Amino acid sequence: MKKQIILAVALALVLSSSAQAQKKEYAVVFYNVENLYDTIKSPGVNDDEFLPNAAKKWNSDKYWKKMNNIAEVFFQIASTTKAFPAIIGVSEIENRNVLEDLVSHEKLARANYQIAHFDSPDRRGVDVALLYRPDQFTYEGSEPIRTIVPALPNFRTRDILLVWGTIEGEPFSIFVCHWPSRLGGSQSSEYLRVGAAQTVRNAIDSVLAIRPDSKIIVMGDLNDDPIDKSIYEVLGAKGKEKEASTAATLFNPFHEMFKKGFGTLAYNDAWNIFDNIIVNGRLLHGEGLRLKKPSGAKYYGNIFNRPFLLQKTGQFKNYPLRTFVGDTFMGGYSDHFPVFIYIAK
Repeated sequence: MKKQIILAVALALVLSSSAQAQKKEYAVVFYNVENLYDTIKSPGVNDDEFLPNAAKKWNSDKYWKKMNNIAEVFFQIASTTKAFPAIIGVSEIENRNVLEDLVSHEKLARANYQIAHFDSPDRRGVDVALLYRPDQFTYEGSEPIRTIVPALPNFRTRDILLVWGTIEGEPFSIFVCHWPSRLGGSQSSEYLRVGAAQTVRNAIDSVLAIRPDSKIIVMGDLNDDPIDKSIYEVLGAKGKEKEASTAATLFNPFHEMFKKGFGTLAYNDAWNIFDNIIVNGRLLHGEGLRLKKPSGAKYYGNIFNRPFLLQKTGQFKNYPLRTFVGDTFMGGYSDHFPVFIYIAK
């Protein structure tokens, strides 16, 4: 408790510092929070697994334990980045109600996060959303983009969220994604993620046709690694800085990290980076705000994999500590680690 109080006081002092002291540095975060459901039945979606009378016995105590955990993660990220992140993308949230509980949590309330969210047609009722600090990101608008899979015109999955606004007067367009899963196998389901990637690629081209000076951020759980077809070929997110020299070309800060063995989630003792934050060439090489590599760091990308987020024992030792394994309540956080980048002048 004493350590927590000291951390809270230290963070409050940081947040009250001047913009000059912050050196105009902004953190951008993405986190798949894994099944952040409320305890109430929602009509029209399959949320039966997360109800009090289900096998998981999902109740208010477990819900608030999960909520406290997620708030703690963002609080700890803020202590790492020296300020609450300017922008946080999240996936696997059921509705706006859980987002309201999250941003009003005592550990996050002082950041005054605002919410951009739309209900999507996903059968499980989970969506993506963007949280933003209005003192750092000036919101202008948002819209959901339906994921198009040409072979399945009635396919239902998470919408892609597009949010646009400015940071220090510079235009930003942010895409928050949760692409279709690998259910049934990565190869047999690849065409679903290819469809999602093409949807985002088309939307980026449309944004740049209207506002060619836009700085683009694509974030999300893409259910593919940086080297896979959907990301590398269809979306066109490359791993080398020189390959992203124009506003329309994209750079993935997590590409080289994946090749070196880093991961954001584990399966069968192998690590994947499904959680990506991708930027366009204007944010990498342009004037004004740019992607920043922390002092002494080797990579632009950052994976927040602190010890408190790890399973300590058993079969899944050193994996992300989950809320459930099957129907067994573990009291953990998520099956994914958060990722973040910095942008600064």
